[in-house]
Amino acid sequence: MKQSVTISVPVPEEILLSLRVETSEFASQMKTLTALKLCENHKLSIGQAAALAGMNEADFIKVLGQNKVSIFGSASEIAEDFRNA
Repeated sequence: MKQSVTISVPVPEEILLSLRVETSEFASQMKTLTALKLCENHKLSIGQAAALAGMNEADFIKVLGQNKVSIFGSASEIAEDFRNA
């Protein structure tokens, strides 16, 4: 089993009240949004980001699609890859 670390992030209680979410739901959303952004910025692979979000790759790819994040990169990156092929 892979080891993990726990990171503590203080969040004002009013944020949770405004969002009407429980602490555990907010923590889950934070992990998913962080994973999404790190994947979008090519800092984590899809597999790594899915693990961070606590989901399998197929479900994480769906989240990427729902947030309009391409698993193939930008159009200019795809064009560059095509030119280099």
